Amino acid sequence: MSKVVLITGGARGQGASHAERLAGDGARVVIADVLDDAGEAVAARLRGAGLVVHYEHLDVTSPDGWARVVAAVESRHGQLDVLVNNAGIVHVTSVADETLDAWNAVMAVNATGVFLGMRAAIPTMRRGGAGSIINVSSIFGVVGAVGYVAYAASKAAVIAMTKTAALELAADGIRVNAICPGGVSTAMNEDEGTGVVPLTPMGRRANVREISGAVAFLASDDAAFITGTELVVDGGFLAH
Repeated sequence: MSKVVLITGGARGQGASHAERLAGDGARVVIADVLDDAGEAVAARLRGAGLVVHYEHLDVTSPDGWARVVAAVESRHGQLDVLVNNAGIVHVTSVADETLDAWNAVMAVNATGVFLGMRAAIPTMRRGGAGSIINVSSIFGVVGAVGYVAYAASKAAVIAMTKTAALELAADGIRVNAICPGGVSTAMNEDEGTGVVPLTPMGRRANVREISGAVAFLASDDAAFITGTELVVDGGFLAH
């Protein structure tokens, strides 16, 4: 895969796994995050394995930050072929107890961050005549989840933005798709107990590499006729 890829939330968890998989497939990868030490460490580790990976600081809620990082990617690699909007946060509380500040924080990262990322990437992808944008949603963007009002709303917004952008950008050769993971084993959900596992027919959380395989597919030319869809990777959760 001789593509240039930008991955947000790349300092750990799913984002770091996506970086390793895509760089291993031959892509030149830039990971972006607010966790600078962790992000630099991931990039250094993957470069040590002979992969082309660099790190950039990025607060996905900052339009100026997005402009700077996309410009840095273009300056380093001359193009941007794939954007993986992976950065996200979780806040758990009931609708009745949710605060406006917490709601706004979740929406800013999970929804506005995706919008800003797509908007920033579109001009360079248009100049290149093609592109693939992969937005990370969730099974909770498709169905409700008790205690996850802001998170579910933000991930539903990601799906709606994905479909809208896919319609608008198809003529430019830019594909836009969403990934909807179910439970995934990452540090972020270590304190969630069994989570969705009891309702997952396969009886476990996904390994991050299993989500990375789906991202790699959507980034590749094998998915050339796929746009505006959600690829569910949930061990059967939504089959209920």
